[in-house]
Amino acid sequence: MNALKERILNEGQNLGRGILKIDSFLNHQLDAALMEAIGENIADRFRHTSPTRILTAEVSGIIPAVMTAKALGNIPIVYARKHKPITMQEPVFVDTAPSHTKGGEVLLMVSPEFLHTADRVLIVDDFLASGRTIDALSRIVQSSGATLVGIAAVVEKTFEGGREALAHWNVPIEATATIVNMDDGRIILA
Repeated sequence: MNALKERILNEGQNLGRGILKIDSFLNHQLDAALMEAIGENIADRFRHTSPTRILTAEVSGIIPAVMTAKALGNIPIVYARKHKPITMQEPVFVDTAPSHTKGGEVLLMVSPEFLHTADRVLIVDDFLASGRTIDALSRIVQSSGATLVGIAAVVEKTFEGGREALAHWNVPIEATATIVNMDDGRIILA
């Protein structure tokens, strides 16, 4: 997706240790037109899998997930919560994943009332790096009895091995932009 690649190259900041700051259009401030185009791109890639629900993690995955759901005909979006609100009744589907930007482990929680065994779930997230957050989301799908039909990321950093770490799920994995190298302060796109 050329518009996304241009924004990454023009506005992205390589902060070292594999951390890419793209806060000006995705992770803090949002570009609605770009997010809509990303959602349409992801929807086009996964329409054939007939998803009935999208799963993401709060916070930065929500907007790409919403735009993808809209492009797929307004299917429901569920986001895994990192903090359990008092309105979330037990039992819940829960898993843990490391946070690359926050450090440490985070809990990911989904209420069973929003993931059903008949669901066909597409995971949409902002980044695919090590794959550990998406793997945790995939385990939540598995725990719910739903069917995982695909994994989508706005940006993939191939040098962190996430795609390989997720291969055991045997579903299509797609990214709208792929970064192959961030050595020496550079941002090299595929």
